[in-house]
Amino acid sequence: MTSLGADTNDKASVIIRCQDNTSVGVTFCDRFSSDADSVHYAVELRAPGLTARRNEAVAWIWDSDLTAFLEELAADYRGWDGERSWQTNDRDLTVSAVFRSGGHVGLTWTVRPWPRAAGGWSASRPRGWKPASR
Repeated sequence: MTSLGADTNDKASVIIRCQDNTSVGVTFCDRFSSDADSVHYAVELRAPGLTARRNEAVAWIWDSDLTAFLEELAADYRGWDGERSWQTNDRDLTVSAVFRSGGHVGLTWTVRPWPRAAGGWSASRPRGWKPASR
């Protein structure tokens, strides 16, 4: 989710909703940057009975870009075998993808505040849902 030269102090957000249940989704919001090497943002997971937020996920300019990962999934619309995954360098946000029958992609979004700390936690939105079409 890095974008060099972009205004990172905006209030825009990106929301990805489940096609089958629009109360299920992932939101990227509250973006800011503290230096030229990274972009910081919050990630929220929502589903009935689940609300989880990572207040500060960090995308470093040398990380693999989430946008490129999602574009690769879309480009392989005919499918693939196994699981593909992407994560931030700090492992505070992970996305796993599997190709399902009917041309659907199952995504699992995982947030991990304090991923290396004892007593840390993680929350995932399971891959049984499909992103909503626009």
